[in-house]
Amino acid sequence: MAKIIIEKKTFSPIIDTQRRVFFESLKLKEKNGTYELSYEDKNFLCKPYLETAMQSKIQGLSFFSGGGGLDIGAQMAGIKVLTSLDVEKDAIATLRANDFFSHTEHRLDDIRNVTAKDYDKILKTNNPEKLVLLGGPPCQPFSKAGYWKTLSQRLGPDDPRNMIGSYLGIIDEIKPDGFILENVESILHPHNRQAVEDLSEALEQMNYNYVLVKANACDYGVPQKRKRVFFIASKHKINSLPVATHSENSEEGKLPYERVIDWIGRFDGIQYLSETESTEGLHHDALIQVPPGSNYIALSERRGHVPELFKPGTRYWTFLLKLHPYLPSWTIIAQPGHWEGPFHWNNRRLRNEELAAIQTFPIDYKFVGSPRSIHKQIGNAVPCLLAQSMCNFLKEII
Repeated sequence: MAKIIIEKKTFSPIIDTQRRVFFESLKLKEKNGTYELSYEDKNFLCKPYLETAMQSKIQGLSFFSGGGGLDIGAQMAGIKVLTSLDVEKDAIATLRANDFFSHTEHRLDDIRNVTAKDYDKILKTNNPEKLVLLGGPPCQPFSKAGYWKTLSQRLGPDDPRNMIGSYLGIIDEIKPDGFILENVESILHPHNRQAVEDLSEALEQMNYNYVLVKANACDYGVPQKRKRVFFIASKHKINSLPVATHSENSEEGKLPYERVIDWIGRFDGIQYLSETESTEGLHHDALIQVPPGSNYIALSERRGHVPELFKPGTRYWTFLLKLHPYLPSWTIIAQPGHWEGPFHWNNRRLRNEELAAIQTFPIDYKFVGSPRSIHKQIGNAVPCLLAQSMCNFLKEII
């Protein structure tokens, strides 16, 4: 077991009652003005999975590939990814920078500019026994941010950012044995009912059977509470669903949820210091008073904080949200506001290495771009271990 040393002064701004509850949850004891947090490093390498993927006759074409989360999970599941496609220059540069995808053809383009003919040569060369398509079309039309608009303002399936139709079009042309379509949980909101009905009707017309999987990443070994929806389709009848491996209450046969410290503890050293992690500014004094595992509501009278700094319900829930080291992280987002969490329990912003680890990117995987671009690639990705579970299921049903 490895250890992190935290100075006592880190927790001293927290009010006594809240500090005691936090210490009891971790069974922390002071020693010479410091506290010790033990952790087990759970990070892994992607390289050991490459040989199996390269020999696989189940192969895939990737769309909306981004920084590679879904594609990494696919190859970890034993699906050789033949091609990737994305409109973001840095995302394609990231894919090209990794030997894990040295056999993959990477294309910087819009899905609306490609047809099945663009894949004839590579499919003929590789001659897969089974072919799958992988993709998570842009989710802006289905994000919770859209709920603030009236229905007349929300374009839904007519939104030009909605690439689901384009993805279905390429599926219909290529006719793979199966595919994954990933999206945000909000696609199932009643406001998006028409989009989901249209999708279901299209799959029926294309002679695909499918299951709709509402997945929380922490149920599949990811140290993060992150809800996503997967439409997993096959030309064969589907009689099962992916099986979760973890649970909050240690259900029989399942492992407990992952602790975020076991994934980011290794990155707490000074060698990983980042220029973007400082929290100096308007709300710094408030942030240091929030106990790990809480948000701004800890600074309200409701939680015994006098004088009250913020009233509950007056801010986004993620405002001043801080990680608890022995619990899963909350959702990592691509473009957080200045005071949106999760923040580290050491009262700093998370480093990109930590964000990638929370998304279960392998530690030998490299990202290309500015710190902001890398954060965006990581935040938009499907967690690799979640992707692996969904791809393992896809292999079973095709």
